[in-house]
Amino acid sequence: MPRNIEIKARIPSVEALLPRALEVAGAPAQIIDQDDTFFATTRGRLKLRVLGHGEAELIHYHRPDAAHARASDYVRVPVSDPQGLREALDRAWGQTGRVRKRRWLLMAGRTRIHLDRVEGLGDFMELEVVMQEGEDDHQGILQAQDLMAALGLESAPRVEAAYRDLLATGQGVRDE
Repeated sequence: MPRNIEIKARIPSVEALLPRALEVAGAPAQIIDQDDTFFATTRGRLKLRVLGHGEAELIHYHRPDAAHARASDYVRVPVSDPQGLREALDRAWGQTGRVRKRRWLLMAGRTRIHLDRVEGLGDFMELEVVMQEGEDDHQGILQAQDLMAALGLESAPRVEAAYRDLLATGQGVRDE
């Protein structure tokens, strides 16, 4: 099953971090608009992600809420009828939240660097170190920590919860 080591932090602005992230990645960012609808589950999290150009996927994942680097395992399934699937899942399980964001995606080796502007929350940076089958989590954690340092984010406020949870509780809402 695919796995990442993830770490998330609040940042002052995407524009402030983007030059350094571009330098670390050594390649331009891909800008992606994402609309994530979350559904009730008995285990993990389930979301339907619709991208700005209409492509969609259903994603189920397990990840503990923690401020430090942590493992996440996931399953992604392409979806050809996102509106129909959203309606069916809503009828069966009920929606628990919706997150809309613009994401600047950069790659640094095997690590996805996400600079996220989340509606109602503000700006964040998330790292996802893509792990190999059987690889020890410790290697991914060290790589995530090294990238945090390279991005100048060693002391950036870490975020333990999902964006959906921050929106639901008002914890992450930035005064504007």
